[in-house]
Amino acid sequence: MREKAAATDDRAEQSRDSSAGEEQDRKQLRKNSGLVPTSGDGSLPFGGVNSLVLKTRGHFSNLWKSVNQWIGWPREGKEQLQTQPLASSTFASVLSTSSKKRNSGTNTKQQSSQTACSGHWSPRLAPMSNVNGSSSSASSASSAARLNHNQDQFYQIEVSDTRMLILKRYQNLKAIGSGAQGLVCAANDIVSGRNVAIKKLSRPFQNVTHAKRAYREFKLMKLVNHKNIIGLLNAFTPQKMLEEFADLYIVMELMDANLCQVIQMELDHERMSYLLYQMLCGIRHLHAAGIIHRDLKPSNIVVKSDCSLKILDFGLARSAGNSFMMTPYVVTRYYRAPEVILGMGYKENVDIWSVGCIFGEMIRGNVLFPGTDHIDQWSKITEQLGTPSADFMRRLQPTVRHFVENRSRHSGFAFDRLFPDRMFPKNSSDLRLSAQQARDLLSKMLVIDPEKRISVDDALQHPYVNVWFDESEVFAPPPAKYDHAVDEQEHSVDQWKELIFREIMDYEESHDVYGTTF
Repeated sequence: MREKAAATDDRAEQSRDSSAGEEQDRKQLRKNSGLVPTSGDGSLPFGGVNSLVLKTRGHFSNLWKSVNQWIGWPREGKEQLQTQPLASSTFASVLSTSSKKRNSGTNTKQQSSQTACSGHWSPRLAPMSNVNGSSSSASSASSAARLNHNQDQFYQIEVSDTRMLILKRYQNLKAIGSGAQGLVCAANDIVSGRNVAIKKLSRPFQNVTHAKRAYREFKLMKLVNHKNIIGLLNAFTPQKMLEEFADLYIVMELMDANLCQVIQMELDHERMSYLLYQMLCGIRHLHAAGIIHRDLKPSNIVVKSDCSLKILDFGLARSAGNSFMMTPYVVTRYYRAPEVILGMGYKENVDIWSVGCIFGEMIRGNVLFPGTDHIDQWSKITEQLGTPSADFMRRLQPTVRHFVENRSRHSGFAFDRLFPDRMFPKNSSDLRLSAQQARDLLSKMLVIDPEKRISVDDALQHPYVNVWFDESEVFAPPPAKYDHAVDEQEHSVDQWKELIFREIMDYEESHDVYGTTF
């Protein structure tokens, strides 16, 4: 008995040693996984950013295009890309310089995008009078009193032809991008001492679609709390009466770049698998809260130079409680799952398809399925992956099944032909971080039939990402379940306006919006 007990103790000790060794390896991997190499104290070494950026294989203009997508479709006419770097000016200026050197022979369209990125911005302070942008005599005496009370907390500034009435705690605003739904600026928060991103939703209730997206995004940002999901730092409106409500400001963490830019870099397996792991952790947290993102794409995923990653933009997210029908135009075309294109019901692993498309794009350096419309999108998918099985066809609606069955049939290609070894970086010393393992995981994500597609939990257990596994990140306590009852009901624009106003007033009452307690 003593011998058995001793043997058991030895095995337990070996198991603890093995676990400790794995944990040490994991920590070392994380230490070395930054997008920009760091010195021992975590600071950027001289030339670190430059050496990284010179390996990029794409165009700097991708970043600014995707920032514009983040805040909404561009206004009519040419894209209104404003010209300030996202976060660190040093990081961005090096990228801009390198991009110009690499792309000296590029076409006019690319050159014009780079020229826009190199412009200068200068804020123009406006007088505090008429801060609500209206001289209407409808303003009551009580409204004027409230306005005077808040005047010392706000200042008015014009940024890229957009008038902003902003809290004084936010200084040195620099435009990142603008679109139909508003403007995004980088700013310094002089109260907390950190850099932030401020998203101004201009008249978020101008129509039902925009109003529902604004309500949903704000509600979800208040709800979720995970290191791989963008954090809500503050929110406010300068208007304190419902009839005057016009603007909503959302303050978020400021990141260095988004995945559109990172995709153009030559990433090794450590960085690629770590980015993928964080995407999966983020969407698992959303799914645990009953939320399907539905619009995952490179421009909705932001990163810092240390390789930390966060998911943003929840305007299209909705409940994971049931299988829903979804219009093909909800998800950005290139990342739409087959069940969305074909008008089938969908569930959580609709997000896994999008992650697979992003992962494949990181490997290839370009979009996997660049369809020109939803029919061409389906063709691009089947040409590479093959026409789906008869069992899948039987689950389609009759008219859709007739359409699909009358399209050209394709046998597809093996994944080692779609993603040959030459597309990958050299294998890591850790055998789990190899082209073979990456390809295996990708083949399980890019499965046309959602019933056979890998789940987020199984993906997190795959050797290619399991190397980073941390229970505190994967199993982070989920937030309260999101109640979709409100946004699933039909509301008029005025009703949405009141709902959004009520949410922002509740937030201001429960948070130190002005920073008076710092």
